[in-house]
Amino acid sequence: MDTRRRNNVTVTGRADGPVLMLAHGFGCDQNMWRLVVPALAESYRVVLFDYVGSGRADPSAWDERRYSSLEGYAQDVLEICEELDLRDVTFVGHSVSAMIGVLASGKAPQRISRMVMVAPSPRYIDDDDYRGGFSAEDIDELLESLESNYLGWSAAMAPVIMGNTDRPELGEELTTSFCATDPDMARVFARTTFLSDSRTDLRTVTAPTLVLECEQDVIAPREVGAYVHAVIPGSQLVTLEATGHCPQLSAPEATADAIIKFTATR
Repeated sequence: MDTRRRNNVTVTGRADGPVLMLAHGFGCDQNMWRLVVPALAESYRVVLFDYVGSGRADPSAWDERRYSSLEGYAQDVLEICEELDLRDVTFVGHSVSAMIGVLASGKAPQRISRMVMVAPSPRYIDDDDYRGGFSAEDIDELLESLESNYLGWSAAMAPVIMGNTDRPELGEELTTSFCATDPDMARVFARTTFLSDSRTDLRTVTAPTLVLECEQDVIAPREVGAYVHAVIPGSQLVTLEATGHCPQLSAPEATADAIIKFTATR
């Protein structure tokens, strides 16, 4: 299958510019980046795509076994890089995509040489001295609710994930994005996301890395950002004056500025 069609790949910006690859998180698609793309496209070649099971990716490419692990999504990323012959890419991964980027960069460092992690979390479940923000019971309840009534779960959870209760249109947009995702595929991606533990993989990162966190984020609290920053040698940690888990929507200018400043220092 043609990779560009499979993942609904879009390329914009300067054809001769350094490459930024923007990767969305669970329940989202490339449209989540639309508010930061104009600023980035002025100086960069910007590559966007949808994971299989999300957005306008080809649903016929869905393979539950492949996409039941983060490695399956990382393989898609690498196949897009190969198809477009991308090298020296800065991979900008939102939420779970930050960990997908870790896997992809580890397998092909010549293609993905720098990373920006937007609201990352290597593990969502608390574990001994590690605080991921959720107990095992919390995640079990979340997944049970999602699997029994995905649309109802989306309507209830999307505004919580987005935050910014004073801007309800943002929560409504995320709800619409969640509800547009095929429920059966979303259930698999949700389990893959919320049950993942990428802490060991995180310790293998050697690429220059920027960690972007929000001041308040119920999905990836600041303890998680501090952990990621501490584990990756030489990484930079920037706390955005933003709330919620999707700063590319709630604080697009600050998000774009942080990405530009990081990629400008080589």
